[in-house]
Amino acid sequence: MSGPAGLPLALTLGEPAGIGPDLALTIWHRRRELEAPPFYLIGDADFLAARARLLGLDVSVERAAPADACTLFAKALPVSPRTHKITARPGEPDETSAAAAIGSIDAAVADVFAGRASAVVTNPINKHVLYRAGFTDPGHTEYLGRLAERATGKPVMPVMLLWSPELAVVPVTIHVALKDAIAQLTTRLIVDTGRIVARDMTARFGIARPRLALAGLNPHAGEDGTLGREDTEIVAPAVAALKAEGIDARGPLPADTMFHAAARATYDVALGMYHDQVLVPIKTLAFDHGVNVTLGLPFLRTSPDHGTAFDLAGTGRADPSSLLAALKLAARLSARAAAPVA
Repeated sequence: MSGPAGLPLALTLGEPAGIGPDLALTIWHRRRELEAPPFYLIGDADFLAARARLLGLDVSVERAAPADACTLFAKALPVSPRTHKITARPGEPDETSAAAAIGSIDAAVADVFAGRASAVVTNPINKHVLYRAGFTDPGHTEYLGRLAERATGKPVMPVMLLWSPELAVVPVTIHVALKDAIAQLTTRLIVDTGRIVARDMTARFGIARPRLALAGLNPHAGEDGTLGREDTEIVAPAVAALKAEGIDARGPLPADTMFHAAARATYDVALGMYHDQVLVPIKTLAFDHGVNVTLGLPFLRTSPDHGTAFDLAGTGRADPSSLLAALKLAARLSARAAAPVA
């Protein structure tokens, strides 16, 4: 299944010394068995051919334009070549890593805006490698938001959704220290996040009236202020404001009772006040097949829910399940967006 009007998915290289290239090569090699949707990889074709040989994979790598990717995909891995030559070895990022990773992201976003690809699927990056090269954004999510603002001239608030069939979660504050997350938490931030989640769960996932469950910040959601005033003074007013807009929201709820099976059946998305509050549950339930989806962008972006795994790069032991899930979800959601309204 491809995206709108038969468009392929644009897959970024990610950190070249990590497992991203291995996963892409493995999925293409097993494309029929895994029922992988058509994609093209953005990067150095010679580097990818060498990695395939290292992994012992019989993969034909061919330089191709995005327009040819769907046709070519059956017989070769389409690679949209970049000018960045890569010398990084598995597990050993070098001075070529950052430019290759960022250049691949930039090209994928440009392709989607130009109508050459249906969605962006990103392989993992290593933020420490990028920071050493001058990267200033906290992570992928924030960088994509900045690219979208640059392309559209409009403000963008990217929201990180972690999705799996078992659970979907959103952290209201993302890649910041816990003390900073608490300081940043405001009623407006929660409302803005909840509004984007509700809108995009309808627009992208087709849920007519998404049910949002908002976790309290403090243990037991503050116990009426005895364990902290934030839930009474910040979270509860946000829930009330979302309800006033017609959004099905409830909370603040004690986070320690939100994630068992019976509780999960009562909502579509759980919103946590800080990163680990909701990422720990989903990575426990769906570590191998969770998908990172960026809401709030004017294009669709998915990503596997794991890191670069330098220790596995080049060994052939990296599990492609999460990247495959990201590709399949991107194809499904982009096809849904392109489907005519009945």
